[in-house]
Amino acid sequence: MSRVTIVQLTDTHIRPAGERMHGSVDTYANLRHVLDQLRAFRRPIDALVLSGDLTDTGSPLDYRRLRDAVEPVAAELGAETLYVMGNHDEREAFAAELLDSPIGTAGPHDQIRDIAGLRVIALDSTTPHRHDGTLEPEQLDWLAGQLRHPARHGTLLVLHHPPVPSPIATTEALRLRRPERLAEVLTGSDVGLIICGHNHYTGAAALNGIPVWIGPAVSYRMDPIAPAGRHRGRAGSGYSRIDLVGSTLIATAIEATPAELVYDRAEQDVLAQLAALAAEAG
Repeated sequence: MSRVTIVQLTDTHIRPAGERMHGSVDTYANLRHVLDQLRAFRRPIDALVLSGDLTDTGSPLDYRRLRDAVEPVAAELGAETLYVMGNHDEREAFAAELLDSPIGTAGPHDQIRDIAGLRVIALDSTTPHRHDGTLEPEQLDWLAGQLRHPARHGTLLVLHHPPVPSPIATTEALRLRRPERLAEVLTGSDVGLIICGHNHYTGAAALNGIPVWIGPAVSYRMDPIAPAGRHRGRAGSGYSRIDLVGSTLIATAIEATPAELVYDRAEQDVLAQLAALAAEAG
């Protein structure tokens, strides 16, 4: 049914072995649990896109730990991997350990891939030593050049910082600055969806009419209904499935936190039941 299926993993925040994020979250265990779910999926996955904050402190060892977990599973699935910078990442270590670039590669790490005819463009929206995001004029010029000619199945744009407002004061302070510059470049382009991370909650919006998807974090989730005046994180893990169906890009949030099963039926039996109900209704 899908021409292309991409799995978005964001905000993995990998830490050294034995260390827990905020004293309680085993981010590595969360990642391994998600990867085990993907192994059990048993359907084609074309790419794994890791959309920023891949490690918590930018340590080279933590990037190696991440890569050693992700890449064997990607190879088993026959999926490409695309690593994208986030504000907790460190450019030189990121480039050396995940992109196999020479030491000293410190500029923005923008990338482009063709995934079965879907063009995927990843922008590095980070600014060293800051947690909000920005895109430099040179990056926007590069993006405009890439978008000058449409791709066979359109374009998926990936960046860590959402280019849309947040209803939560703390994440609003940390979003992409001057998103109107990005919106201007995207006007009239074949970008069908923008996917981001950063906020640690699932969200959807639009930038100048283009859908924006904020994927759930693998590490933990922010509480979007914390009491007034409180900033609160909760245990919970998730990721996203991005499908190209026909000419439409569809984003689906997937809950990774263990939960009780409600039912488990053969898909063909359910389809047959639905067909029978439709026939009965005329």
